[in-house]
Amino acid sequence: MATIQFLGATETVTGSRHLLQVDGYQVLVDCGLFQGLKELRQRNWDQFPINPASINAVTLTHAHIDHTGYLPRFVRDGFSGRVYATPASIELSRILLPDSARLQEEDAAYANRRGYSKHSPALPLYTEQNANAALKLFEPVNYNTRVALTKRLSFRFIDAGHIIGSGFVAFEIEDVDGKPIRLLMTGDIGRYDEPILNDPQRVEEADYIVLESTYGNRAHSDVDVKTRLAQIINETVEIGGHVLVPAFAVGRTQQLIYLLRELEDEQRIPSLPVYVDSPMAVQATKLYLRHTEDHDLDMQALLKEHRNPLATHQFAFARSRDESKAISAHEGSTIVISASGMATGGRILHHLRRRLPDVRNTVLFVGFQAAGTRGRRLVDGEKGVKMFGEMVPVRARIEMLDNLSAHGDWREILRWLEGFKRAPKRVFLVHGERDAAVALKERIEERYGWPVEIPSYLQKLEL
Repeated sequence: MATIQFLGATETVTGSRHLLQVDGYQVLVDCGLFQGLKELRQRNWDQFPINPASINAVTLTHAHIDHTGYLPRFVRDGFSGRVYATPASIELSRILLPDSARLQEEDAAYANRRGYSKHSPALPLYTEQNANAALKLFEPVNYNTRVALTKRLSFRFIDAGHIIGSGFVAFEIEDVDGKPIRLLMTGDIGRYDEPILNDPQRVEEADYIVLESTYGNRAHSDVDVKTRLAQIINETVEIGGHVLVPAFAVGRTQQLIYLLRELEDEQRIPSLPVYVDSPMAVQATKLYLRHTEDHDLDMQALLKEHRNPLATHQFAFARSRDESKAISAHEGSTIVISASGMATGGRILHHLRRRLPDVRNTVLFVGFQAAGTRGRRLVDGEKGVKMFGEMVPVRARIEMLDNLSAHGDWREILRWLEGFKRAPKRVFLVHGERDAAVALKERIEERYGWPVEIPSYLQKLEL
């Protein structure tokens, strides 16, 4: 018997965790952190619904923290099986997981020094030691390489085009008659015709699809992203302001640098100091240049010309805290890209605390902002946000440029679904807020007539 249980990313865009059980063998697809609303974040601290020690393996669709960030806690609480991921996902995880642990340890220490936590003492969810223990369990698997987990269960990764190393997980389960049952877990689906990465790879058949729905009720704007980006930068510079971009260190940051380089080369924006203030982004950018298996033709061509596609004319990384403080003190106009992308933590908060009260500055969000996050509150127009236990007035200009999202919108998801040669038995929509999932459900049913369900938290279904 084969079952799937949805342990996260149900009617929300974070906490991706899905449990596949085949004849007692248990494999968890993704092991992510919940982010956003307090009741969701509390799940990170709750006892895991299944004993971690009873789970045999984990497969990771990609390295983003909402898909991997619970692993250190998971290992600390007893998991000791293999963690399968693509080589690029493993290298990114070696950056992301220890960094996540350090940030949590630093935030807990800061809360204890300032005394603004309700807990005494404030503790991190996990430590860097836990993160390093989790990394020892990783095993690399290349795209389109079949891995047998049991005699009846196997899987392979298929290029998802979301970030480097991202992959759909295509499971094959042998039923009692010897026929295959195909289950496809998308993780996050990438965009078409975007710089740096390949388009999402076509898939032709699956009996069951677990499909993301982040932008299920949204279509990315048809506004030319480079033109709008140039306009925002030029208008801010004209009044002597700074452009501050909260951006995920992996994926969004590299795409943004690529576009800024193009705009400078085309002389559509002035040559400004561009700072990437994130040790994680520094390392991730190097990995983006190295993992050519994920590059599209344009990216490959630039590298063959011995050009760096991911650097502007006045480009610098900030690795240390002192370098970060020096950036924040800079008086002339700058562009600062810093994590996290939803302004939930990290160095971006220190820049926001300094820059938000000044009407000349612009804070530019370049991706989806989940409900309950500081980024969502800023985009929704709140006039003050709480950081480090104090209220910070919001006078800066707040802009949203969701065209830079690494998630396919509903039109791109339907385009990808066109590749299937036969109808699946069921489609399960996850990794999307309720309204987004409902909208995508209706569109799939109308376009293709396929049966679509929106699973609830902890729901278990037989395949």
